Amino acid sequence: MSAIYLLHKPYRMLSQFTDRRGQGEAPRATLADILEVPGIYAAGRLDYDSEGLLLLTDDGALIQRISDPRHKQPKTYRVQVEGSPDESALAALRQGVALSDGMTRPAKVRRLTHSGLAERTPPLDPKRHPLTTWLELTISEGRNRQVRRMTAHVGHPTLRLVRVAIGPWRLDGLAPGEWRRETLHAPRNTSRRPPHRKGRGEQR
Repeated sequence: MSAIYLLHKPYRMLSQFTDRRGQGEAPRATLADILEVPGIYAAGRLDYDSEGLLLLTDDGALIQRISDPRHKQPKTYRVQVEGSPDESALAALRQGVALSDGMTRPAKVRRLTHSGLAERTPPLDPKRHPLTTWLELTISEGRNRQVRRMTAHVGHPTLRLVRVAIGPWRLDGLAPGEWRRETLHAPRNTSRRPPHRKGRGEQR
């Protein structure tokens, strides 16, 4: 039996428990600011300027299964991009685009009327970005800053990125900074979503 923690990583927070910046540099927010559970580690990561679902556990085999690209765990993102992508741009993302480290696998892409997300803190400046579009992308790879690179490749840089699902686990019901604990019963199987217990820190 293993425990897995689903956490909504806020904007401008590291996906780790310590900040390795040198002396004299301003400290950055870390996972230790919102989650005090000893011995757990993130399965994968999110960039400092990205938001959304992060999975953590003390089970090394589970971390390997979730984060290893060979297992092709689908990851779904809601992405706010500059401008309004046309159908040819969306078709390119669906077919795969040529990045500096090779062709991407085909992605599932759809345009969203509403993101379904709360406004970011701080919000985007509408004067700098008067026209934006929300997309939902599902990929089965984990290259560095892949979604941002893909949307930039088709001419629509990513302005905000929120991961909403990893395999069967979803961000549903978690506000930024909130987390919940779920229990995986043997035999371990990441293809099913187990029962869960909600929480916000030691509250809620």
